[in-house]
Amino acid sequence: MPGRKKVHHKGNKARHQCHQRAERDNKGEQIPPEKESEDGPSPSSTPFRIAQSELFGRYLVANRQLEAGELLITEEPLAIGPCVSGDAVCLGCYQPVGLGRGQYRCPGCGWPLCGASCPGLGRRVGHTTEECALYGERRPAAADLLNDRTSPPSVRDLYELVMIVRILLMRTHAADQFAMIAHMESHTDERRKNEALWSHYEQKVVVRLRDEWKLGDLATEEEALAVHEICGILDVNCFEIGQKGAKARTLYPSAFLLAHDCSPNTAHTDDPRSFAILLRTSRRVREQEALTLSYAYTLQGTLKRRSFMYEGKLFWCRCQRCADPQELGSDCSALVCRSCLRGTVRAVTPLEQTADWACDRCDHRTNALDLEHQLDRINNDLESIDVHDITGLENFLLRYREVLRPNHYLLLSAKYSLCQIYGRIKGYLLPEMSSQDIVRKERYCREFLAIIDLLEPGLTRLRGLIMYELHAPVMVMAQMGLQSGQISRQDFQRRLKEVARLLQNSRDILLLEPEGSSEHEMGLAAADAVTKMGI
Repeated sequence: MPGRKKVHHKGNKARHQCHQRAERDNKGEQIPPEKESEDGPSPSSTPFRIAQSELFGRYLVANRQLEAGELLITEEPLAIGPCVSGDAVCLGCYQPVGLGRGQYRCPGCGWPLCGASCPGLGRRVGHTTEECALYGERRPAAADLLNDRTSPPSVRDLYELVMIVRILLMRTHAADQFAMIAHMESHTDERRKNEALWSHYEQKVVVRLRDEWKLGDLATEEEALAVHEICGILDVNCFEIGQKGAKARTLYPSAFLLAHDCSPNTAHTDDPRSFAILLRTSRRVREQEALTLSYAYTLQGTLKRRSFMYEGKLFWCRCQRCADPQELGSDCSALVCRSCLRGTVRAVTPLEQTADWACDRCDHRTNALDLEHQLDRINNDLESIDVHDITGLENFLLRYREVLRPNHYLLLSAKYSLCQIYGRIKGYLLPEMSSQDIVRKERYCREFLAIIDLLEPGLTRLRGLIMYELHAPVMVMAQMGLQSGQISRQDFQRRLKEVARLLQNSRDILLLEPEGSSEHEMGLAAADAVTKMGI
C-alpha cells in the first residue's frame, strides 16, 4: 500500500510529538476505491490517469499494464531553487561555491555565483534579472551576510529564502506558472497545528522577509499566510535533484502526484542541462496499480525512514515494507542482541513508532527511542569518516559488526562507499590492489546488490551502478584464477558470462539516464565493454 498522499499530512524538518494522533489518522492499508479526479480521466491511450480518494487525495494509476522502463513523465520545473542545507551554491546552476573573498559574485546583487559565464544567468531556471534586482535592493540583509565566517545554519536560513522569493516573484512575472503551483497541496491547516513547524517558518521566513528584507506586501495577515502556503507547497511537493555536484529543489507540473511507497515501482532522474525530470517505471506495473515513488532514502531502516517522513511530510507510512519487521526480507534494520549476543533484535510492531524492539532468542527488549538515539550516534560516527578513507570505513565495519547485523543500513552505507572507492583512488587502483582487497570489493558489491534486488528491483539506478562496480572484481579474479591454475577454463568461461550479464544489465539501466550525467557516461562505458567482449 502506498503511503497517504494528499490529505493534510506533510511538512518540513522541525521535530514534534503527535505520534498517537497521527497513527490513528493513517489506518488504511489498501488504496480505497478510486473515483475519477475533477481534472477528468486521462485518455485510455496514455499510460496513467489521475485518480482520487478521500484518504490519498489525487494520485496516479496505471491505465494499462506498464513494462519496466516506460517513460511516464518528462517535464521542466515550474520553479527551482537551492536545497535547504548549509551548503552555498550558485544561484544560476546550483553548483557548489565558496563564501570567501576570492569567490565570484553577481555584480548586481552580490550573491555568490560560479562565474561570469554561468549558464543559468538570466534564465528562468536560474538567476533572473527580477531576482537580482530584488536582492540588490536588500544587499545588506542578504548577500552581504554570506561570507566565510557565516555559520552553516545561517547559510541554510538565507538559501532557504531563495525559492520562496522566486515563487513570490512569479505572482507578477509568471502568473500562469504561479497558478499551477498555487493549485498544489500545502496542508496548511495540519501544519498550523504543529507548533514547532509553524514557528520555524514564521520566524525564519515570514518575519525575516517582512522585517529584514522589507517586503512590504507581507504586512497583512493574509499575505503572511500566503507565504506559509508556499512553504507548505514546497515541503509537500518538491523534488531534490542534481547532477555532477549540483544540488537543487524543484516543483514540477504533475510529477508531484505520485504516491509514496518505500519500495516504489518508478524511478526518476533529472536532465543536468534543463533540470527536467524523467520518470520511468522501474518494474512491471499492473493495470489499476498506483504509481509510486519513495519520499525517503530507500536504504534507511524503517524506524528512521518513518520518522523522517513524519518530520518532513507529516504522515506515518504504512506500506508493506514498513509493516514487515524484516523489511521485505532485507532485514536492514536488524541489530545484534546485546543481552544474549546470539539473537536478532527487530521491531515487533513496526507500525507503532514508539513500541519496543525485541530479541528473537531471549527476553531482551529495547526502547524505540533509545534505539533511535543509538542509531543517531552510529550514523554520526559514519558521517565523520571521509568518504575516501578506506581504512576508516573498514574500521567502521569492524567496530559495529557485533552491534549491527550484516544487512543493517548503516553497514550497507559504508559498504557502498567502499564498493565505489576500491579500484578508483590512489593506492587502491585495480592494478595496485591485493587479491584480498579485490575479493573484499566483490563481496561488498554482492551483499549490496542482494539488498537492492529486494528493495529497488528492476531498472533502478543503484542496481545499474553496483552491477558496473561488481563486474571489475569478478573479471580480475577470474583472470588471476586462470593464470594461477586455481580455476578451470570452464570456470573461467562461466565467470566471463557473469561479467557479460552484469555489463549488459548495467548498460541497459544506465543508458536510460540523461545524456551528460555521470550515470549515462558509465552506461556508455558498460556498452563499450560489452562490445569489446564481442557479445
